[in-house]
Amino acid sequence: MTTLAIVGATGAVGSVMIDIIDARESVPWSEIRLIASPRSAGKRLRVRGEEIEVVALSPEAFDGVDIAMFDVPDAVSAEWAPVAVSRGAVAVDNSGAFRMDPDVPLVVPEVNADQAHERPKGIVSNPNCTTLSMMAALGALHRAFGLRELVVASYQAASGAGQEGIDRLQAELAAVAGKGVGYRRGDVAEAIASAGLPPESPFNAPLALNVVPFAGSPKEAGWTSEELKVRNESRKILGLPELKVSATCVRVPVVTTHSLSVHATFENEVDVATAHQVFAAQPSIVLVDEPEAKRFPTPADVVGEDPTYVGRVRQALDFPNTLDFFVCGDNLRKGAALNTYEIAEELVRR
Repeated sequence: MTTLAIVGATGAVGSVMIDIIDARESVPWSEIRLIASPRSAGKRLRVRGEEIEVVALSPEAFDGVDIAMFDVPDAVSAEWAPVAVSRGAVAVDNSGAFRMDPDVPLVVPEVNADQAHERPKGIVSNPNCTTLSMMAALGALHRAFGLRELVVASYQAASGAGQEGIDRLQAELAAVAGKGVGYRRGDVAEAIASAGLPPESPFNAPLALNVVPFAGSPKEAGWTSEELKVRNESRKILGLPELKVSATCVRVPVVTTHSLSVHATFENEVDVATAHQVFAAQPSIVLVDEPEAKRFPTPADVVGEDPTYVGRVRQALDFPNTLDFFVCGDNLRKGAALNTYEIAEELVRR
């Protein structure tokens, strides 16, 4: 008898977790417990055909729980994940609270599933959605060729900034629709302002009809938190503490699904045909790479999908042992809810 708890069950990612559980042919859980803030307590949500009442977050809520999946802000996870562990649960955390803790494994099941079973603090961490969007592909290539250097440009969806980001993008798109803007400096911002949208925004520039070369919060020397997450988390997941990584994270006017352009250099010789074979052999990767037909993955094709989609695979012209490719992953599914749930399934499987 195994009990699974979803902490943050009424949030955006919590709702996707429930969708994922509902879509499974079978699940290993004898009980599913839904936990949220006191203001959401008492709500009833349907899971696998059964209406379940949401209970308030409290120490007692974890009694009898075997695995607790957390999708809550960092500060809430930092406080409550150890509480869940103290009540006998393994905590699988989707926040950034524990990702770089040396005693907390950072797990992508396709890449380093074994590390989920080495958890001194009783906590397993889920990577950032940007890192996750490319990790199935990079893990497979690393096993085949030995990754040495990584240069990444991300194209991150508005939903990466939460519901506030989605709402702001939708409002901006409505404000500029049919206005004939985008031909002169400042006219997009002017149309947004004239529509009565507040100047406060999760983005530091208009996102509609634009791209913003800044995602996350500012860090030292001009880097952002998202860029440093790509670097530090890739090193930890792949077990390559000296991996050379450079990332530029860009916010784009897409609601859901992050995309990345990846430039990866390896220890061993690589070629496109072998890389295609590596990708095609991975159950969680869909290879869409037909240059003659100009058919490649785009966010609009991938939203709502579980796998990582890979295309535009090229052997670099001027860099030995290097591949360039494009990857898309739904940041609310594999980038958050699905990977968290797959960690939970990995834990109960063993």
